[in-house]
Amino acid sequence: QLQLVESGGGLVQPGGSLRLSCAASGFTSDHYVIGWFRQAPGKEREGVSCISSGGVNTYYADSVKGRFTISRDNAANTVYLQMNSLKPEDTAVYYCAAANWLTTVQAMCIIRKGANAWGQGTQVVVSS
Repeated sequence: QLQLVESGGGLVQPGGSLRLSCAASGFTSDHYVIGWFRQAPGKEREGVSCISSGGVNTYYADSVKGRFTISRDNAANTVYLQMNSLKPEDTAVYYCAAANWLTTVQAMCIIRKGANAWGQGTQVVVSS
């Protein structure tokens, strides 16, 4: 019933920027923790950034801290990931996921606790 749809991926040069969107339906996203994860070919899926239901608490992986910013528009049931200063190693399929609001952003992003609803992914390619 619930659905998450990612968009905004594409091809960008190193140092460039992209803004990813995660649109939710079937539930109201202001009651959920939302996280961004990514998976490159041949590599394990990793947590990138997660945001609490109210948007106050956030988590960033060390590899993206200072370059990526997560935010949410609860009225639009949409979570964004602004990606700046992109590097070739950021190339991956990016997925968003939802968890119950009681889940901490650290638990969701680090161990994927409660992340049971997933989108289909959007491809990000940072060319070199």
